[in-house]
Amino acid sequence: MITKEEVIKIGKLQKSYGIKGEISFVFDKSAYADIDTEFYFLDIDGIFVPFLLEEITFITDTNARVKFEDIDNETRAAKFANLHVFLLRKQVSENLTDEKLDWDFFIGYTVFDQHLRNLGTIESVDSATINILFIIKKGEEELLIPATEDFIISINDEQQTLHMKLPEGLID
Repeated sequence: MITKEEVIKIGKLQKSYGIKGEISFVFDKSAYADIDTEFYFLDIDGIFVPFLLEEITFITDTNARVKFEDIDNETRAAKFANLHVFLLRKQVSENLTDEKLDWDFFIGYTVFDQHLRNLGTIESVDSATINILFIIKKGEEELLIPATEDFIISINDEQQTLHMKLPEGLID
């Protein structure tokens, strides 16, 4: 079974389109649309279910119509409206260059500081301002740490860990 840590959200299905079972799909970023894949995972009641891709027709760089195998009418397609779409993290990291990866890729990673203290897990990324922040949670505590390459010492994708050298006083 695929776990939440193994996938990354790449978009959302919208509404059914036409009578052949096509569904409107909006990618979160155009870089995700460039990834060639045979299937997508849909989050159905907390379970990541793979759906084989029969056809995809791009409308813009972030909008497409998808036709999944075995979904052959608008009634069945409508049941999948508003579901989030995922790909395996491994697939995303193998297919995107470092320039196209964004900070959302690190959601679910555990962050350690330069003293090897576990600061918690990246729950989300706040990109509402020019200074992008990791929102890190450990228990009830929440830390806001700038998402910048300057602070990152190392990244381990297999263990999903991020080691950072943080300025004194930032987390105190």
